[in-house]
Amino acid sequence: MNNSSQIKTNPYPYSSDNKRYQTMSWYLKNRYGEKCAKIPLNAGFTCPNRDGKVSFGGCTFCSAKGSGDSILSFEKPLKNQYQDNLDRIHHKWPKAKGIPYFQSFSNTYAPLEKLKEIYTPFLEDPEIFCICIATRADCLEEDFVSWISKYKKDIWIELGLQSSNDQTGKRINRGYSTKDVENALFLLKKYGVFSCIHLINSLPFEDHEMMMESARWCTVFKPDAIKIHMLHMITNTQIAKDYLNGDFKLMDQDEYCTLVCDQLEILPPEMIIERITGDGLQEDLIAPLWTTKKTSVANQVDRILFERNSWQGKYCKVDVAQEIPNNPDPSIQIGFKSKI
Repeated sequence: MNNSSQIKTNPYPYSSDNKRYQTMSWYLKNRYGEKCAKIPLNAGFTCPNRDGKVSFGGCTFCSAKGSGDSILSFEKPLKNQYQDNLDRIHHKWPKAKGIPYFQSFSNTYAPLEKLKEIYTPFLEDPEIFCICIATRADCLEEDFVSWISKYKKDIWIELGLQSSNDQTGKRINRGYSTKDVENALFLLKKYGVFSCIHLINSLPFEDHEMMMESARWCTVFKPDAIKIHMLHMITNTQIAKDYLNGDFKLMDQDEYCTLVCDQLEILPPEMIIERITGDGLQEDLIAPLWTTKKTSVANQVDRILFERNSWQGKYCKVDVAQEIPNNPDPSIQIGFKSKI
């Protein structure tokens, strides 16, 4: 494939190369003028789905280490974690700007005063312009969102939807409803905070149409960004035990890439696609092993979109100005905060 010829004919506006969807890398470079890299941090949080408030054991796909298995140890102070990982990033991208990424478990699951203690040093650091926080929809309180939104920083909150189907949510022991995620998005939009939703493809007993329905949910509720993942079978997780027992099958790479392209085609063109694949630590990953070759997956998605003469949003049927169903406050702005 000739990338230069693709670039000249690329019909998708939010791209400067052969990508026919809006990557987070493209968005951040255009917003901040330099390459930006997320710096994963472990602030020592747990999760209400692990400590008994909601359930024990967490979501069935979640490892004991939580999301972001490669993060630094909690034993290091947060600022040390940040600087160590930033130094590592600078070996690859010397001019890259760092974005603190509070990744492991539910990073708003604490009283407000404790959250202020954790986040204030980063919010008041003049060198830091953006912060990303991963959490659960049922751990997001208005007092925290109101407080953090007052800082002159770009604040991103990442929420795991995984699937818009509540029956699937019960199967994976998610512990909250899709309505909870919708309410969390309303709250973030109310205070002008950036939002990102995680989707997982190939969850047990979900067919193509169910996974497309989750993408359609995103076209309606309009998070600023989404992350699309393949389901990973990680050692010592409940879902891996079910898989090894033959309870369900996983998609292969061709099926997955075709589905991702179908999803991209119906998503609004303004929405940022933070990722279209992910990976687990190879020593813990049982299946699918093809996910360890992320470049191969990304290249296949590029190829399919090119061969289809397609791009993100080509078949999007929801206007970005359309009202969100059941909006509790008509004054809440519905469009994309992330639009450059």
